Amino acid sequence: MATLRNLKIKTSTCKRLVKELHSYEKEVESEAAKTADMKEKGADPYDLKQQENVLAESRMMIPDCRKRLESALADLKGTLAELEEADEKEGSEIDEARSTIADVEKLFQSEDA
Repeated sequence: MATLRNLKIKTSTCKRLVKELHSYEKEVESEAAKTADMKEKGADPYDLKQQENVLAESRMMIPDCRKRLESALADLKGTLAELEEADEKEGSEIDEARSTIADVEKLFQSEDA
């Protein structure tokens, strides 16, 4: 059975994963800039290869994080639906969960566009 505590935990998980996703996106941007700068300056091929590996690793984290966020969003929606079926439709935790769901769905829509 879903509880308000579980709802709060799942809401926090979604918020954390959104922050993590943004962090990885920023990291990819900075690593890409660093790689481009190294190419411009004619850096040592070994160092350049290592930097490209770092960039590739950062890029691989974005789809993984997005998949975890999708899973966490599905869990949150399920928990919220269970609570609503149990006639718990009011409260700050429920409002926060609805807000988080809307924010995450908006994020997914903007990335898909």
